[in-house]
Amino acid sequence: MSATAAAAPAVPAALAAVLPARFLGWGMAVPSTVVTNRDLEAVLDTSDAWIAERTGIRQRRAAATGDTTAALAVAASRVALERAALDPAAIDLTVLATMTPDSTCPATAATVQHQLGTAGAAFDLNAACAGFTYALHVGAAGLATPGIDHVLVVGAERVTSMVDPTDRGTAILFGDGAGAVVLGASEQGSSGPGLLGVDLGGDGSGVASLHVPPGERYLRMDGPEVFRRATRAMVESCAAALARSGASPADVDLFVPHQANARIIEATVSRLGLPADRVVVNLDRYGNTSAASVPIALAEAADEGRLRPGAIVLACGVGAGMAWATTLLRWGA
Repeated sequence: MSATAAAAPAVPAALAAVLPARFLGWGMAVPSTVVTNRDLEAVLDTSDAWIAERTGIRQRRAAATGDTTAALAVAASRVALERAALDPAAIDLTVLATMTPDSTCPATAATVQHQLGTAGAAFDLNAACAGFTYALHVGAAGLATPGIDHVLVVGAERVTSMVDPTDRGTAILFGDGAGAVVLGASEQGSSGPGLLGVDLGGDGSGVASLHVPPGERYLRMDGPEVFRRATRAMVESCAAALARSGASPADVDLFVPHQANARIIEATVSRLGLPADRVVVNLDRYGNTSAASVPIALAEAADEGRLRPGAIVLACGVGAGMAWATTLLRWGA
């Protein structure tokens, strides 16, 4: 038996990929500018201790003038394509999850496609912080279409551009960045890597709790309401995705939640009964990067060796809308 096979986690026989997809490459990119809690103390009525205790965040990255959403997406995608050892022209579909496009028209994905030299279709998808998990479902489903063999799925955000720097309720939370994965068609069918179960949903009654009001520039948030809704949605969506996959929390090798708030993550982990050492948490360094949150966490986990072939991963995003999206997937190329 090879060393790789020996190291691979045991996979429950009942777990079948409903959307087969190989994970060929991954990458991330963040701006170079670091904004610490101490930096925010100088301009806001807050403190490092207060922010860290309430959110778990200690610093975040802020985009400079040249760090457009497209630029961040391209940087992360180039790393993913290099890891996949794939020529950009082999990409047949590019799905960019973002709520901060560089322009209202055309889609920022068009700029990403042009700068990378990818082929095929390209479009943006806006489901706020749930965007990447939505896009991952769309990308995996796209592989079932004749003529689509490789898909680039990206989450990229410049959230600091829509945050009021004088509002301590939002300015402390958000950061900028991008993450990407390259998906490939699988010949292994349901027994190979891919999405094992998906739960997508939304509750439009919560729109006003986190939104940019019409005609305004900045994000407005009802913090307690968002916390309540997000915690409930994350727990229920994760439970639904597990149930649809025929899996239990014990089958999960790694939980990759949206990095919004440490307390939300802790509550979810506790209610689902997941071991703390199987959870990816990096919001202390990046803050809430919206649709970039889950792919950045995935990329870091893969770089750190926490994602072995065959690993069962539970990924969940919850955000404005209120939208949620969870997938249970089997990692591997």
